[in-house]
Amino acid sequence: MDRPCNATAPVPPRRVLILGAAPSQLLDIAGPAEILAQAGHLRACERGTEAHARLPLYAVSCLIVPEPGSPATSAGLAVQSTVTEVEALAWTDLDTLIVVGGEGARRRCTEDAIRTLAQRLAAHARRVVGVCTGAFILAEAGCLRGRKVTTHWRWCDALRRLHPDLAVDPEPIYVRDGDVWTSAGITAGMDLTLALVEADYGHALALAVARELVMFLRRPGGQKQFSTVLSAQTSLSVRLADLIAWMGENLHRPLPVEALAARAGLSPRQFARAFRAETGVTPARMLERLRVESARRMLETDRAGVSAVAARCGFQADETMRRAFLRHLGVPPGSYRNTFRTRHPSGAPTPQKVLHA
Repeated sequence: MDRPCNATAPVPPRRVLILGAAPSQLLDIAGPAEILAQAGHLRACERGTEAHARLPLYAVSCLIVPEPGSPATSAGLAVQSTVTEVEALAWTDLDTLIVVGGEGARRRCTEDAIRTLAQRLAAHARRVVGVCTGAFILAEAGCLRGRKVTTHWRWCDALRRLHPDLAVDPEPIYVRDGDVWTSAGITAGMDLTLALVEADYGHALALAVARELVMFLRRPGGQKQFSTVLSAQTSLSVRLADLIAWMGENLHRPLPVEALAARAGLSPRQFARAFRAETGVTPARMLERLRVESARRMLETDRAGVSAVAARCGFQADETMRRAFLRHLGVPPGSYRNTFRTRHPSGAPTPQKVLHA
């Protein structure tokens, strides 16, 4: 029987290969794989497609290069390759190559077999992704040459030393440079994968996947690997780290320099000098960062109006918060909320938008 003229032919799924060198980080594999699987499931449910007729949006395969005596994953759990090297290299329709991190990626990235395999696969892929220290394999394969990239904060300096031609940025949770994407450590690979889904199928589906997996929110790539408070806790003296943590818990209060200096046990002049020497910014600028960070979280998840958010975060006026958002994020608070909140106050899904910082 002839097909009706208005029937829509099913679109073949995008072929994705997750490549790792044993021992790989388990979550680097499972996180992206689950997000891509959920994207297909939720799209099918959204359209009311019968289960037997569903086609996944992504056809995901896994290839772990083994090492004698080493487990496939650093967690010690077995992960079986679902495709051989010969089969993968024969593909002509590879959409996305995802190279995952872990001890194997860092230690074995210079092995000729791994470097060559990544190089040949990347040459046939529409886009290339490095999750966590998977960037080390991609860098050795020449896939990142001249690119802006990131990786787990602990390994950024090592990647920069090994490959001085790369612009390694230790702050973002993920970076896109053309058709090459790289992410910070482990769970940031899930944020990156949500961004891939958004690039392929839209903002609304990416948010739906984040809700389904009970991820706190869909974080933009420009978000730092560490919050301002966590960065302070890992790099500053105990006295200033504790003070910044206290500031973050008391943003609703007026926090003049005199009050902060007294809490630190210093004169205002000593405090201002010591604070800038350790943090690189003035107390006022640090306070503004903390307030913007707090306001971002509220705008993403809270139903309160912009004026209420401004007041709760200690901004003197809506316009003060607006100027701070423009300085730090390049967009006003209302535009940020419309792009990144998980739901409208009515409970309806957020409309699809793209933020241009």
